[in-house]
Amino acid sequence: MTAVGEITVMTRIVLAAAALCLSASLASAQDVARGKQEFVDSKCTVCHLVGGEGNKKGPVLDGVGAKLTPDEIRQWITNAPEMAAKAKIDRKPPMKAYTDFPKDKVDALVAYLSSLKK
Repeated sequence: MTAVGEITVMTRIVLAAAALCLSASLASAQDVARGKQEFVDSKCTVCHLVGGEGNKKGPVLDGVGAKLTPDEIRQWITNAPEMAAKAKIDRKPPMKAYTDFPKDKVDALVAYLSSLKK
């Protein structure tokens, strides 16, 4: 293969990698947006506070994405009583486990909450 041929192959590889990264980024942004909408639709702000919106007496979720892993956030959604026991948190009323949420809804909520870094 000539030097020009090698450059062309490398250019294609770089462009393909960039396209994959862009595609993943767009999917991630869509997941975050969907998760934010699921958060609103599920009325999570009845108990929780995000960006100054919601229950001012409830748990503040700003920065939760910097404090918890996506798996830990998932566990808080689907198994809150166990997570609260592990963290020695005693809130009244306690958060229930949302085991009835479909996986795609939980995935979207995890994407949104994981994006809350500040």
